Amino acid sequence: MSAGTSALFTDFYSLSMAQGYWKNNMNNRAVFEVFFRRHPSGGGFSVFAGLETLIQALKGFSFSPEDLSYLATLGFFEEPFLEYLRGFRFSGSLWAMDEGTIIFPQEPVVRVDSTLIESQIVEGLILNMINFQSLIATKTARIALASGNGSIMEFGLRRAQGPDGALSASRAAFIGGAGATSNVLAGKVFGIPVAGTMAHSWVMSFSGEEEAFRSYAAQYPDRTVFLIDTYDTLKSGIRNAVTVGRELAKAGKSFGVRLDSGDMHYLSVEVRRILDEAGFPNATITVSNDLDEYIVDTLTKAGAPVNNWGVGTRMVTGGDEAAFSGVYKLAAKDDGRGNLIPTMKFSDNPEKTTTPGVKQVWRVRDGSGQSLADIMTLDDPAGTDVPEKGRHLAFWHPQVDYRHFYHTISEEGEAEPLLKKQLEGGTVIRPGPSLKDIQRKVREDLRSFDQSYKRILNPHIYKVSITERLRTLKLDLIKTYLTEQ
Repeated sequence: MSAGTSALFTDFYSLSMAQGYWKNNMNNRAVFEVFFRRHPSGGGFSVFAGLETLIQALKGFSFSPEDLSYLATLGFFEEPFLEYLRGFRFSGSLWAMDEGTIIFPQEPVVRVDSTLIESQIVEGLILNMINFQSLIATKTARIALASGNGSIMEFGLRRAQGPDGALSASRAAFIGGAGATSNVLAGKVFGIPVAGTMAHSWVMSFSGEEEAFRSYAAQYPDRTVFLIDTYDTLKSGIRNAVTVGRELAKAGKSFGVRLDSGDMHYLSVEVRRILDEAGFPNATITVSNDLDEYIVDTLTKAGAPVNNWGVGTRMVTGGDEAAFSGVYKLAAKDDGRGNLIPTMKFSDNPEKTTTPGVKQVWRVRDGSGQSLADIMTLDDPAGTDVPEKGRHLAFWHPQVDYRHFYHTISEEGEAEPLLKKQLEGGTVIRPGPSLKDIQRKVREDLRSFDQSYKRILNPHIYKVSITERLRTLKLDLIKTYLTEQ
């Protein structure tokens, strides 16, 4: 059984709490929400990824007899509780934004509505799958934007965090904008186009560079890309590539070259000049070597003549960001009499004080389709704060109580509810999109945001707000808590 379906793929404290809930007969309805606290790498947006992976894992999330035998050896869990776990399945509802949605801090991206025990046990699985893939998809989207939406290839298998990390990273990178992967297994599992050329070892295995290029061209005449920096890029690599390229041209074939070291701007300009002078204006230039969005952005703005970007380590590991900041918090619970009451976490740090209640997120757009703000409301269709056309409402900062703005949705504009039911009674109720459709969703969503939110450095902060009604609920709960202390 894989880690994705074994219910042992959870934190120990989830099981210890679950046993406590079970012994105390505390297994009423509970609603948990997943949100994150800040964008990776100081960016202005993030990409929601990992949902379809999560849904597939939840469908088979259970304890095998071997799992239960292992738990028994720990000497911590009582036999009747282990027997209860024998029939464990996720039977609740799951709401989530569409995978590929552009998301922002503090707003719920996933909502789990189930029993307290079920909700607690699935916490680790949910956060693991959403956090990692969202991190990599966001990183890749930033790189794609930095390249001017150029051709991006994910080359990160050898540096990824283990086999599953590599596979999940390839999936997430494709969602974020990579057009191909070097990971052959990801190609099989997810249908992602696979790509790759040669390593320096290929060139070094032959008696000379020209011989290595000629042999490769003879074997792969329709997919020939020469790695030209094994010895000397300008004195030998590009010269030998041109020589063999002429032989390919006589057979009606084209070729490209790849740079994997050195000053990428200077070398790409010189290589382009030599290729053009030799009569190969359509020969492509691919660059690799520890690229990230900052390097790609610099090269793109400098006009480096690069056709393809091969990005590995800093894409599939998150680069300068170790983890996505997603958290899983209780938003509402059954009071034991069938009433769902809002809950919230208090903290001296305003950023860690949560917003109470079961919520919906609305994306407000103007008449041209541009996104203006995201608004959190209580998830009540009959509520007085639903952002409908023509309604003039006040929208408040989730943490800074004195900051707010007023907005009326025009007849040409819209407010779209982003959280949609994905599972009901543990059963999938919405067909999952293809990976290509999810990638397309990212691109379409990004186009709806002003360029200022997508800057690589010092992006503008997109507005995420709560309604007057939700603000009042939050302040009332804070007042009640302070009074009781």
